Amino acid sequence: MSVLKKVSLFVFSLPFIGCTTVPTTMYDKRLENYTPKITTEDFNYDPMQTPIAQCYEKELNVSEDISGATLIEDGLSAFVIRAAFARMATKTIDLQTYIYSNDFSSKVLIGELKNAADRGVKVRILLDDYGTKSDIADVMLLNQHPNIEVKVFNTVAYRSKLLYYPQFLLDFNRLNSRMHNKLFIVDNVAYITGGRNVGSNYFYPETASNFSDTDVLFIGDMTKYATASFDEYWNYHLSIPASVFPKAKSKKAMRKLEKKFAEIERKSKDAINQYNKIISLAQCEYKKKKFDFSWGRGKFLADPPSKVEMSMNEKEEYRGEIIRALQTLWDDTEDSVYLSAAYFVPGQGGLEHMLHEEKSGVHMTIVTNSLASTNAPTVYAKWEKYRKKLIESGADVYEFMLSAENLRGKEHDRERKQSSFSVLHSKTIVFDDDISWIGSFNLDPRSAYYNTENVAIFESKEFADKLREMIIKDTKTSWHVTIEDDETVWTGSRPGDKKPRVYHKSPDTSIFRRIWKNMTNLVPEKFV
Repeated sequence: MSVLKKVSLFVFSLPFIGCTTVPTTMYDKRLENYTPKITTEDFNYDPMQTPIAQCYEKELNVSEDISGATLIEDGLSAFVIRAAFARMATKTIDLQTYIYSNDFSSKVLIGELKNAADRGVKVRILLDDYGTKSDIADVMLLNQHPNIEVKVFNTVAYRSKLLYYPQFLLDFNRLNSRMHNKLFIVDNVAYITGGRNVGSNYFYPETASNFSDTDVLFIGDMTKYATASFDEYWNYHLSIPASVFPKAKSKKAMRKLEKKFAEIERKSKDAINQYNKIISLAQCEYKKKKFDFSWGRGKFLADPPSKVEMSMNEKEEYRGEIIRALQTLWDDTEDSVYLSAAYFVPGQGGLEHMLHEEKSGVHMTIVTNSLASTNAPTVYAKWEKYRKKLIESGADVYEFMLSAENLRGKEHDRERKQSSFSVLHSKTIVFDDDISWIGSFNLDPRSAYYNTENVAIFESKEFADKLREMIIKDTKTSWHVTIEDDETVWTGSRPGDKKPRVYHKSPDTSIFRRIWKNMTNLVPEKFV
């Protein structure tokens, strides 16, 4: 290390003296006496003997590698099913999430996890440090429960708000990466994955900024691979026990949270009774085998946790299981690809591959965010670079509308509405109406090279048909983007329109948002 760098590090470190720190690795001496509360012994049970598996015993016994899958299209259903399965759990629950919002719905969900732990269920919770702001998250307090253990992945050492971001300058490769994985695993036989984090804007359409998302509930063989991935992250040296965080050790804060739970229960008896009825109904529907499962075979894939520690060059050359699987699926596709991607930046290599496939007769239907609906104008600015060539190749391109009136379809049992500001957040693909792809992986450089991700690949024509129809319905409430006389044109109809609307500038945007989008284009693509 040069003298100049040593001096710079010393000067930078002066404000940190006396500041609260936490370990960034399990090799830290402060963790020498760490003893896990939940061990492999707690998983020494047969998942097929749990009540969740017993409900569908006949279907799951068809073959060892069979799994069932059902779409969770709307946020309310996503919350209810998580709560219902937490109540049906008898052995273990694993929660892995990038964002924990610490809002009302998040507190209700951790209340369900605490109730499960009170019954003896072992609960593991793994949070990304950047995404959850773990120092203030109430979920950290659950670590005080004897049957719950919380860990934080990829921590920043110095916890002061003032000093939080400057640390990125010294360890950019690691801290610029996120654990973007999303898993909710129950009794090692059922799991939920998709795009949803834990927060009200992922569960309730009434929130000011709602994420329009898609999850899938899987039961059966695929779950063991999801659990194996969770174990790999849980045991990785960058997963730090919550017990070393001041917040997690605060008995006063825990008592305050318990009082908050009690106060809600006391003041909202009618609402809680109604809530319990809804959760009970979901449990009853499952036990009566009324969940709309499609049966097939699949794979669960995840990046290794070590991805966050790769050097910049290693990350940009990284081709993990997820990327290789995506390339293989696309190469094997003969007829069609339906794609719903919240953040779509295929890169030059990806673009050339897609253009080749379209020319070879594989027709693409793409749904992504419009400039009005996106929460990431920087990503949209990069997407624009690829849009024209994809359209000119023959692909059908749609951009999600910003509208309080949009509906996915009233004929659905579970209606999915957009709020006053709705962001498409799905990450789903259907190949040849036969193979489905769903998970946390965005088709952009951040997911490909920096964040860790997980996906489920499921082979079932019945399920693929359902997912394809869901994507097609999203095209009905999206702008169809075309090229006319070398100009981009947006065409679409909102409910009540007597004729389609036509725009020659990004719909529902101000000149200031368009200028801001152009300014963000200065950010290098690999950092979006």
